[in-house]
Amino acid sequence: MERIVEQGLLYDFYGELLTEHQKKIYEDVVYNDLSLSEIAQENGISRQGVHDMVRRCNHMLTEYENKLHLVERFLKIRSGVDEMKHLSENTELTKKEILGRVNSLCCEILKEL
Repeated sequence: MERIVEQGLLYDFYGELLTEHQKKIYEDVVYNDLSLSEIAQENGISRQGVHDMVRRCNHMLTEYENKLHLVERFLKIRSGVDEMKHLSENTELTKKEILGRVNSLCCEILKEL
């Protein structure tokens, strides 16, 4: 399951850099959960061709992430926001402790932007 989430995030950030044909095939595999045989038949290519294209797309999307780190930065920011949300619901900490941590998280998020 984790691999599918990762593929979805990579596609969300970098999918527009793929060709229309690559996007259609990749979406069918990742989002529509179609089998390689179904995709091959629908697109008039071999099952091996679909498999190779998905592997190439995965490689390309991973390479974009290795160079740009957009998904990594997004996940860090989301984590910081989640922590702030939990802090706002925490009744055990003092107001000063909460504000100190929120201020620290804001600084970390601003660095990512």
